[in-house]
Order: sequence, then structure tokens, then C-alpha cells
Amino acid sequence: MAPTDPHPGTSGVAGLSAVEVQAALVAGDMSSEFLVASSLSRIAAMDATGTAIELRAVLALSPTASDEAALRDRERAEARRQGSILGPLHGIPVLVKDNIEAVGLPGSAGSLALVGRAVAADAPLIARLRAAGAIIVGATNLSEWANIRSPRSTSGWSAVGGLTGNPWALDHSAGGSSSGSGAAVAAGLAPLAVGTETNGSITCPAALNGVVGIKPTVGSVSTTGVVPVSLTQDVPGPLATSVLDAALLLEVLSGLTGLRAAASAGTAAGVRVGVAEGWLTGDPATDAVFSDAVRALEPLVASVSTAGVPTTPLDVHDDQLTALLAELHDDLGGYLAARPGAGVRSVADVVAFNEAHADRELAAFGHELLVRSAGSGGRATDEYREARQRNVEWARDTCLGPSLAGGPFDVLVAPAYRPAWKSDLTAGDSLMGGGAVCTPAAILGWPTVTVPMGLVDGLPVGFSIVGPAGSDATLIAVGHALETALALGRPAPAWRPPRRG
Repeated sequence: MAPTDPHPGTSGVAGLSAVEVQAALVAGDMSSEFLVASSLSRIAAMDATGTAIELRAVLALSPTASDEAALRDRERAEARRQGSILGPLHGIPVLVKDNIEAVGLPGSAGSLALVGRAVAADAPLIARLRAAGAIIVGATNLSEWANIRSPRSTSGWSAVGGLTGNPWALDHSAGGSSSGSGAAVAAGLAPLAVGTETNGSITCPAALNGVVGIKPTVGSVSTTGVVPVSLTQDVPGPLATSVLDAALLLEVLSGLTGLRAAASAGTAAGVRVGVAEGWLTGDPATDAVFSDAVRALEPLVASVSTAGVPTTPLDVHDDQLTALLAELHDDLGGYLAARPGAGVRSVADVVAFNEAHADRELAAFGHELLVRSAGSGGRATDEYREARQRNVEWARDTCLGPSLAGGPFDVLVAPAYRPAWKSDLTAGDSLMGGGAVCTPAAILGWPTVTVPMGLVDGLPVGFSIVGPAGSDATLIAVGHALETALALGRPAPAWRPPRRG
């Protein structure tokens, strides 16, 4: 999986893990100014309109990143003199999804409706990053409004940022909705990025871009200052090139301890693994790679056997969408009403804005889900309460509970998605395959870790691990064991350009 780097002269951060960057900074072998300058240079080179590389992973740059890097270098020099200890991310560049409020960045959720409505304060998770010494370099592109806009939407597209490409094949999907975060890490624009997930929005980009993604237990990372879809299901989480890097970032985001320690040899030895064959993708090549990965994992865990997990019926998806649209009505509406500055104050206002700016907001596909949410009545309706109750009962009592809640397994594993499909602003994500691993855990707010497991037709595919609420460290242990067993190194993109004509 060796990279073919289209911009070798801008490779200061490319190919380096956060842990390696941290060690180089502490040793004085590298400066934060160099890291940030090379990150900014690489972003500029890969997003230059009219070139062969139009990644569009980053939609805005921090105006203070270079100054912050110089400050971090001075702080580190002073710490060496005094023998003091700095934060675990001190001087390391980090990118954040643009639905997260960070001063100096748009916080637009990809929508023109929020452009110019300045962010007044850092979200708590951004404050935690800055306190740990991280340098927020910029904001990543995303599927607009975290991909809850239209059943025909195209993952990775926003009116603000355009369409994010997959660095492995630029005309293929980078997944959604944390598209830019996954593509940016894969492309070496920064060693770490933050995404958010409601249902698959970290898992999917991690799998399609060949990086590690952790969707933590819902509630373990603050969602204050994050443009919401559903406070029931939303959670921010890390994307990185290794399980250890992702665990390091999650410790900072959440304040949890023991996650880095879980990414160590032998920590998965007592874990009972259930193979969720009901969640296979149906793509023979992807499912064969998954089977090989399971065999590689088996010697490093306590046991591996088949788990009787059901496929997800259509009525479960229907109920989940009903519930999410009602929650969007209340949660996004409440957020918009409270955000400082003039502009949209409700989902209905967003619908009106889109219709008034249809040439840019509705040129590729519609906003049917926003329209439906605006008329849903929110959580106050019996329709919402009944749909949500059925969802939870199915996920808990029929799907996950029998295997994981006192059942025979500690974790369930499955392939995440088929390889990245070709992006099509007309057809949307109609070619998407897989993703069955996401919905049950999303409904219950349970964590998922996704790790690269190999290539299919030159594109990465991911291995997902699901466990009960609070089992994040166990999932990290299994993910690290798989990473060790497969010994893939760091999957790096081959940079296949889009086909012309």
C-alpha cells in the first residue's frame, strides 16, 4: 500500500502519525511552524481549482494557525528549560468538521445559510483540543447539514465546499457526512481530524478513505457548539491513520482515560468476538477480505464465532428517519435560534433560504428531508414517540441485546461498506453498498471502531467493531489487535485522477 504522492514537495505532515509527530516535536527534530506550513501548503496544492487534484477536503483555513504554531514552538522551548510537561497534542495540526464551532472558522455545516454568521465561541470539544496544545488548522468539508437533506443527496457535497473527492480515486465518493475529515487524513493534510456521526458519518468516510475512525459512545464527547441532527444519536469522534492516534485524540475530546493504553499488545486477549454475518455487504470481494481479516484476528482474541444478528428491516429504517426528522426539527431549530447573529432560526427558515437560493443550494438535488422535518411537529407528536420506541426496542431487544447485553459476545464485527462508489450529483448515493453495521448501534448510541482491512479493486475497505455503551476501550483493543495482525502499514492513496470524457 505504498503511496504515490502527487505533491512530494509538500509532504511535511504526509505519512506521519500523530504519535510520530509528537515524538519529533518533543525531541526538537521538527517545529510546529514547519508542520503547519507544510499542512497549509499541501491543502493549497490539492485544492487548487483547475489542477488535476481537486480534493476539496478543506473548505476554510484558520487565520491564526501560523501564529499559534509559532507560539507552540516558544512554549515547547520554555518547557524544555523548565522541565515542565505539555498537553498530549501540543503543537500538532488538527482539522475539524465544519459543523463544529471554532472561532475563526465558518461553522457552516456546509450551508450558505450560515456563511457570514460568525462563530462567537469555541465548542467545548475545540476548547479541549486547544487546552491539549493542538493547532486547529482549518475546517473540513462535509455532506451539507450532515447529509440529512435529501434521499437523493450525494455524500461529500455542500454548497459551501463543493464535492469532496476520494484521494484513492478522485471521482469516487469520500463517504459522508465527515467526508472531508476522512479524505484529509488519508491525503496527509493533517495527522488528525475530527468528524461527527449520527448514523455512519465517521464509519463510512473511515472505511472509504482507508483510515481509522472511532464513533464513541453517545454522550462521551460534548455536542455543545456542534450543529445538530439528533441529540439522541449525534457524537463527535476522531479520524486518524492508526488506532493509537485515534485513541489519543479521543482521550482529549472525551476526557476518558485508558484509551491509549487499550491500543497495546495483548489487550484484546480476553475479548469474545461475534461475527455478524447478517451484516455482510453482499459484495463478494469485500466480504472475502473481511473473512481473511477475521482469521487474522482470531489468534489475538479469546474466541471468534458466528453471531445470529438479523438484517435491518425497512420499517426500522423508516422509523429511524421519522425519529431523526422530528429531532432535527427541535434540535437544529433550537441551535439556530440560539446561535448569535442574523439569519435562519428554524428548519422552516432553512427551507425558505434554500428556495430563495435554489441556483446554488438546489442545483444538484433537493431538500425533501428538510421540508418533511419542518412539518414534522418535532418530538411532541405520537408519531415520533412511537417510531423512536419501536426503534429502540428493535435495536436493544431483537438486534444487539441478545448478543451483547449479557450475551455470548463482548463485541460484534462486520465489514463497514463496499469500496467507494463513483460520485454522481444526479444519481446521488444510489450505488452505495453496505453500512448495515451502523444503524443498530446508531439507534442505541453505542460505539463503533472502523479500521482499514485491505483493498478491493485498488480502493480501501474497512472492518467495523461494535460494542455496548461504554465499551470504547474494548473496541480500541480489538481494532489495535486487527491492525497488528494485518500489518498493512498505513494505507496511503494511489491518487487515481478522475476519468475525463
